[in-house]
Amino acid sequence: MATLSEPEIHKKLQQLPGWTRAGGNIEKQFTFKSFAPAVAFVNRVAEAAERANHHPDITINYNRVTMALSTHSAGGITQKDFDLAHEINRLESDS
Repeated sequence: MATLSEPEIHKKLQQLPGWTRAGGNIEKQFTFKSFAPAVAFVNRVAEAAERANHHPDITINYNRVTMALSTHSAGGITQKDFDLAHEINRLESDS
């Protein structure tokens, strides 16, 4: 899968609420009421990531979860990252 150009990444980020460019990744931080809902969210993301065979870098800090996406095999950001980011946003709205 081909990496996206900077203008493509910028345009796609405008259509993806809360996500930003962070170095070689796209990234978003999610905040929950406490630890348990944060972990439940991570578990839902893990299931979606397995189905997509595309896995984010995940950091959990008590009630804050940071998701970072890039396509390591392509060496950058691809459409696959944006597809999973949209799914992650959908999963958050189901929380």
